[in-house]
Amino acid sequence: MTYTPEGSAPPSAPPAGPGPAVPPQATHASRPPVPSPAPDGGPPRRTAFAEGVDQLRAAATTEPGRLRIIGAVLALLVVAFGSVTAWQMNDRSTAADDVLHGSQPLSSAAARIYSSLADANTAASSGFLAGGQETKESRERYEREIREAADNLAVAAAASEAGSDSEERVAKLNALLPEYKGLVERARANNRLGYPLGGAYLRYANDKMQDAMLPEAKRIYDNENQRLRDDYADATSYPWAAITLGVLAIGGLGWAQRRNYQRTNRVLNHGLVAATAASTVVLLWLVAGHTVARSGLNDSYDNGVQSLTVLNDARIASLTARGNENLTLISRGAQTVTIKVKGEDVVVDEFDHDFTTDMTELKSRLATAEKIADDDSGEKPVQAAVANMKVWLERHESARDADETGDYQCALDQVIGGEATAECPQGDKPTGECFDKVDENLDSASKHEENEFKLAAQGGRNAMLGLPVGAAVLAVLGAAGAVLGIGRRLSEYR
Repeated sequence: MTYTPEGSAPPSAPPAGPGPAVPPQATHASRPPVPSPAPDGGPPRRTAFAEGVDQLRAAATTEPGRLRIIGAVLALLVVAFGSVTAWQMNDRSTAADDVLHGSQPLSSAAARIYSSLADANTAASSGFLAGGQETKESRERYEREIREAADNLAVAAAASEAGSDSEERVAKLNALLPEYKGLVERARANNRLGYPLGGAYLRYANDKMQDAMLPEAKRIYDNENQRLRDDYADATSYPWAAITLGVLAIGGLGWAQRRNYQRTNRVLNHGLVAATAASTVVLLWLVAGHTVARSGLNDSYDNGVQSLTVLNDARIASLTARGNENLTLISRGAQTVTIKVKGEDVVVDEFDHDFTTDMTELKSRLATAEKIADDDSGEKPVQAAVANMKVWLERHESARDADETGDYQCALDQVIGGEATAECPQGDKPTGECFDKVDENLDSASKHEENEFKLAAQGGRNAMLGLPVGAAVLAVLGAAGAVLGIGRRLSEYR
C-alpha cells in the first residue's frame, strides 16, 4: 500500500492535449557521420589509420623509430630477393629439365614418326619391285618401320596436350595407318599374281603417304620443335627481377652500414655484415649459375639440336628419294609432269623429277651438317654419307640410261640388285646399297649429336641445381642478420 506523506500535495496529472513540438530528426541514411566526442568532452577521436600515420611520422623523428623502419625495409628486401630468386630459378630449372627429358625426346620421336613412315614406304616399293621374289629382309624392314611408327605415335599421343593441334594430327595418322597398310597388302597380292593392278594400288598407297600421312607427321614434328624452342627460351631467359632485387638489397645494406658508421664511428655491424655476405653470395651464385646454365643450354642447342634437325631432314630427303627412285620403275612412265628447261616445256617422269629434287635437298642438308659439325666424330659420318650419295647418283644415272633404252631388267638390277651380266655389268652394284650406307652414316651421326646434346644440356641443368633452395635459405639467414644487426643498435637506447 502506498502512503502519501503528510503535508504534501498529491502529484498532479499530466496535462491534457498535445505535447511540445519535437523537431524532425534526420534518418541514419541521410545523416552524415559525426566523429564521436571524446569521453572528456574534448575534440572528436581520429581514425585508426590517421593515428597510425601520425605515430609512424612521430617515430621517424627519433633514431630508434628510424632504425626500426630501416630494419623492416632491409629484411623485406632480402626476403623478397631470396623469394624471387628461388621462384625464377626454379622455373628455369624446370624448363631445362623439360628440354632434357621432355620436349627434345618428343621432338626426336616426332622425327622418327616421319622417318619410319617414309622408310616403310620405301621398303614397300622395294619389295614390290622384287615381285614374287620379295626378300625376307625387305618384308621385315617394312613391318619393323610400321611398328616403330605406331609406337612413336603412341608416345606422341600420350605427350600431346588435350585439344592441341598435335593430338588431332596424331589421331588422323592413327586412322590413316591401317588404310595405308591395306593398300600395300592389296598391291602385294596383285603383284604376286602378276596383275598390273598391283602397281596402281602401290601408287595409290604412295599418294596417301606423300599427300596425307607425311604432311601430318611433318606438322607434328614442327609442333614439337616449336615446343622445344619455347622450353629453351624459358630456360635461358635472364632473371632480371631477381638480379634487380639483389642489387637493391645489397645497396640498402651497404647504405645502412655507412649510416651506422657515420653515427657511431663503428666500422662493422656483425648482423648487417652477415646479411650483406648472404645476399652477395646469392647474387653471385645466381649470376654465375645462370650464366653457366645458359652457356650449356645454348651449346646443346647449337651443337646438338640444330645438328639433329639437319640430320633428320637429310635422312627424310634420302628416304623420300629412294622411294621415288623405286616408283620410277614401278610406274614405267605412267605419271608425268611438265617442267621448264631453258624456257621450253619438257615432259618428264614425275617420280624421277621428284628424285632429283630430293637428292638436291639431301646434298644441301649434308653440306650444312658437315659445316656445323664441331668435331671429327660428328664430321666423319657426314663425309661418308656425302661420298656414298655421289656414288648413288652415278649408279642412278646408269640405271636411268638402261631404262630409257628399253633394258628394264638391267635398270631393275641396278636399283634393287642382281647378278652382273655381259648386258648389265653394273647389276651387282645397286643403288640400294648406296642408300643403305647413306642411311647408316646419318644414323651414326645422329647418335653422336644426340650424345653431345645430352652432355651439354645436363651440364646446363646441373648448374642450376640447388640454387632455388640455397637462395631461400640464405635469404632467411640474411633477413635474420639484418634484424639482429638493427636490434643490436636499438639495444643501446634501452
